[in-house]
Amino acid sequence: MFRLNRLIQTPQSVFKAAILFSLALHLCFLFLWFPLKAKSLKKTNDDIVVIKLNEPEEIEKPVKIPSKELPIPNALASQEAPPAPTTEEWTFASQYTLKNSKGYRHAWGKQVRSMMGTAVEGPDQGQVRFRIEIAPNGSITSVETLWKTSDKAEALARKAIYSMPPPPPTPTGKTLVFEKTISFTPFATDDTPFYGDDCLPDPPSFSNPFAWDGRSPQEIKLSKPTEKLSPEALAECLKQLPRDSIESITAHNQRQLDQWRSKSLDQTK
Repeated sequence: MFRLNRLIQTPQSVFKAAILFSLALHLCFLFLWFPLKAKSLKKTNDDIVVIKLNEPEEIEKPVKIPSKELPIPNALASQEAPPAPTTEEWTFASQYTLKNSKGYRHAWGKQVRSMMGTAVEGPDQGQVRFRIEIAPNGSITSVETLWKTSDKAEALARKAIYSMPPPPPTPTGKTLVFEKTISFTPFATDDTPFYGDDCLPDPPSFSNPFAWDGRSPQEIKLSKPTEKLSPEALAECLKQLPRDSIESITAHNQRQLDQWRSKSLDQTK
């Protein structure tokens, strides 16, 4: 006992004793832990279960086709005939003298188209243009076909022209000569005329001022300037103008759009 106390009293002896005590403690833990670990490994090896996973089967989903892309059989476009001009429309047309009796020409064409029936998409659709001559009393004097894109349209239009009710006398009391295109198609647009600019003078027809036949003396031919109406004549003209309707303005704007629209600048495509 005295010898042990003596060994502990020096620092070197204390350090050596601590090391020996630590080693002995670790060895004891190793001897106790190793047999337990070996037993647990044996048990785990006995309880191993092999699970085999199968690859998931690919389920084909049905492809839904939008209804817009489905072809619809026998879906032909059609457009019913417009109603015949009313008594009020014929009354106005028989009194409107501007622009070669513009209202009378429109009412006459509307009457013809109203008697041609429904236009259906197909080989019978088309257009026909006539040169019409109407006597002062409203009777038909001459009907000349200028061109046509459908024989059916021409036949129906001629039948309507010669069977239509007698129209009123011409507004000027003179023979009325004009050209008229009858559209017998399901895609025809509204042709209601616009009367707001009828008191303006017609623009001069274009002619090349530098044209030369090679024989006559060369000269620059300038077009004649348009003649403006006097204040009295303009005031009298304005009295004939009707109040513009929504239909006439819409049809006028659509005609301007169809005429001047650029395909390269069309933003709808």
